[in-house]
Amino acid sequence: QVQLKESGGGSVQAGGSLRLSCTVAGYTYSTYCMAWFRQAPEKGREAVAVLNSDGSTKYADSVKGRFTISRDNAKNTLYLQMDSLKPEDTAKYSCAADRPRGGYCYFDMRGYNYWGQGTQVTVSS
Repeated sequence: QVQLKESGGGSVQAGGSLRLSCTVAGYTYSTYCMAWFRQAPEKGREAVAVLNSDGSTKYADSVKGRFTISRDNAKNTLYLQMDSLKPEDTAKYSCAADRPRGGYCYFDMRGYNYWGQGTQVTVSS
């Protein structure tokens, strides 16, 4: 059974930093696509960052240069380092995982069947 659990959310002032963690269990972690998504109130869920099994990454334009996705295979943990936070980054952040499809990791929630429960990030101005 695949299980993901996020931690590290909280409240921070604009310009500050947070690091989210996602611990994973139940599958061969290093071979899966891993991703962070977020959902703000009254908005749809959007992809923030994706980490492919080969180590390549993709980011939403809104977070490029500010957020960094990474993984520690020894700890079975996915991270999202968030710097220079803005009020518009306020959302519930969730990690997601699934096998690549056709060798490709989707930058879309439809590509992921396994989800954590989410952690809230609030950025005040």
